[in-house]
Amino acid sequence: MTQTHPPFLIDWSTRSKMRGPGEQSLGKLLHGLRDRLAPEAQGISLTYVDDRGMRKLNREHRGKNITTDVLSFPSSVEKGAFPHLGDIVISLPTADKMAKKFGVSRRREVETLVIHGFLHLCGHDHEADRGEMMTLQAELERELLDEAPLAMSLKRGRKPGSKVKKLKDGSRVVVTGRAAAALVRRERVKKDKKVKVKKVAKVKEAVPKRGPGRPRKEAATPVQAKRVVRRRRPAPSRSGVLG
Repeated sequence: MTQTHPPFLIDWSTRSKMRGPGEQSLGKLLHGLRDRLAPEAQGISLTYVDDRGMRKLNREHRGKNITTDVLSFPSSVEKGAFPHLGDIVISLPTADKMAKKFGVSRRREVETLVIHGFLHLCGHDHEADRGEMMTLQAELERELLDEAPLAMSLKRGRKPGSKVKKLKDGSRVVVTGRAAAALVRRERVKKDKKVKVKKVAKVKEAVPKRGPGRPRKEAATPVQAKRVVRRRRPAPSRSGVLG
């Protein structure tokens, strides 16, 4: 007798400029995970975001101001409420970077992240157990995908010597190698320019101090000589009668 499961509703949403796999690509995987791990669940949501949105969620909910690949938010369903399993959030830019490192498609990397996030929704925690979650994840990848499992620890953190570069749109990316070295040089040049500007400003504002000695007397303002105008006396008039 085959076991029947209740309907399973998948809520898809995206806040990323990149395109992620949808119902046709991941629907079968999500239903398989529900049947295997949470047969009573009737709903789940999957959201795609960019690194900026993921960093904000990671900072608000985990206190880590960096981006990551996947976050899971289990729902606390009250008795009698709709049995929604929870929310899985995936950063597509980070997933794309990891796919290139592994030499696989973006869809293949997202499949691994979906399985990883689903296990977290079901209460598994690889940071607290002794490897049971990652062993089960590898087993599910082989069983549900018929694929060799992808590792979750292939330099997913920042490399030594890497730097965070701020882009024009306000987002930040991690750069390494020559790009990181060039960023360090530009920051050093900007710092040197600021120091020089401050020194020049101080020199202009500085007032020269006089050494010890008698204070210098102020030069007296020259008094303009008044011009004396002498009036001429009128000559005596000669009166007479001419005949």
